[in-house]
Amino acid sequence: MSLRIAKLRAVEILDSRARPTLAITLTTPDGTRIQAGVPSGASTGTREAVELRDGDPDRFAGQGVQQAVGHVNAEIAQALTGRAFASAAEVDAALIALDGTETKSRLGANAIIGVSLAAARAEAAADGKDLWESLARVAGTTPRLPVPHFNVVNGGAHAANNLDFQEFMLAPLGAPSLPEAVRAGAEVYARLKARLAKGGHPTGLGDEGGFAPDIDRPEDVLTVLVEAITDAGYTPGRDGIAIALDPAASEFCEDGRYRVAGEELSADQLIDRYEEMVSRFPVWSIEDGLAEGDWDGWARLTERLGDRIQLMGDDIFVTNPAIITEAIDRKVGNSALIKVNQIGTVTETLEAMRICREAGYTQMISHRSGETPDAFIADLVVGTGCGQIKSGAPARGERVAKYNRLLELADTHPGTLPFGVGDA
Repeated sequence: MSLRIAKLRAVEILDSRARPTLAITLTTPDGTRIQAGVPSGASTGTREAVELRDGDPDRFAGQGVQQAVGHVNAEIAQALTGRAFASAAEVDAALIALDGTETKSRLGANAIIGVSLAAARAEAAADGKDLWESLARVAGTTPRLPVPHFNVVNGGAHAANNLDFQEFMLAPLGAPSLPEAVRAGAEVYARLKARLAKGGHPTGLGDEGGFAPDIDRPEDVLTVLVEAITDAGYTPGRDGIAIALDPAASEFCEDGRYRVAGEELSADQLIDRYEEMVSRFPVWSIEDGLAEGDWDGWARLTERLGDRIQLMGDDIFVTNPAIITEAIDRKVGNSALIKVNQIGTVTETLEAMRICREAGYTQMISHRSGETPDAFIADLVVGTGCGQIKSGAPARGERVAKYNRLLELADTHPGTLPFGVGDA
C-alpha cells in the first residue's frame, strides 16, 4: 500500500464545551476527503502531550488554536503532501520528527493528533477496509465489541457542583450484547434523573452529559446509583450493572493530602475509604484513585485492592508507553485508560496498548471532556479488542455519536464480533 496526501487543511472549530479545537481534512490524490475532529481534555495529567493554545486574551480567553491550525496548513502540510508513505505509522513518525520535542509542544499535540487520526482513516480507505478492521490489522489484535461505561454523574473539573469525585459510571457487565448494554445505560440514566428530581436535586448536565447534583459525599451518589439501577429493573453488580469511579484524585490533592467532601485524608485513609466503598457497593473499577505523583500510594492501593477490582491509571499513565512500562515494573495499577490525544499519535497509542496487553493490564478507550462528533475511538476500541470504552453519558450528540457507531457495527456484523470486557 502507498499512502499519499494531496492536500491537508485544518480549520478552527468549537468543541462540546464551546472552546476552540481543530478539524482536519486530508485529501488523497483521487479526491477522497477524509476528516478528523480533535478532542481536548479538562482534567489533564501534567505529562500529557501539550496542546498549543494561542494565549490571546482577546480571543476565546486565550484558548484559540489558530497557531496550531497554521502549523497544519503550512509546515505540516508542506512536509507531508506529495510524499509516498508505506503506512499511517510512517506519517506519525514524520510528524514526531518534524515537531522535534518530547511533548509535541512546538507544533502542538492538537495539530499532530488531528493529522494522525486522518492518516489512520486514509490508510483504511487505501486498503478498502473499515477503520476498525484496519486498526486491528495494524495492532495485530482480535476485534471485539466493548462494554460501554456511561458517565451518569459528573463532579470535579467536569461540573459546577461541590462533588469532588469527577465521574460515576454505569458498567453493564452482565449485558448479553452491545445493544442491550446501551439500552441498560439509557434506561438507568432516565431513572436516575427521576430519582434526583424527586430528591430535589437539579438535573442539569456536566461536561460529559452526566447529571451534576448538589451531593457532596461520593457514598451518597453510589447509594442513588444503586437505587436507580434497581428502579430500572436491573441487578446492581457484576452480573448486572456495576459501577466504575473516576475520582480524578489529582484534582483534590494538595501537599500530599486529599480533600473529599470537606474531610482531609491521607493516602492510606483514602484507600481505606475506597475499600469500604468496594465492600458496600458494586464498584468494579476505580480510575485515578490517587494523585498522579503519588506512586508510593498507588503501590499500596494496588496491593490492597488490585486482586479485587480494576485500578486504572489515567493522569498517572497519560497513554505514554514509557510511563506505563515504569508502572508495570513498580506494580502500580492493573489497567490503563487510553486517550489518543494524551500521547499525540495513533501509533504511540497502539504501542501503549500493546505494552498493557503483554503485561496483563486491561485497557479502556476514552473520550475527553471537550469532544466533537468524530467517532474514531469507537472504531479504535473495536479494532483493538480491549473490551471497554467510556464516552460520557448516553446523552448529547458528541457522546452518543460513539455509542451509535458501536450500535452500527453490532448491527452490520451480527454474530461475528464478540462482546464483553474480555481479557487484558
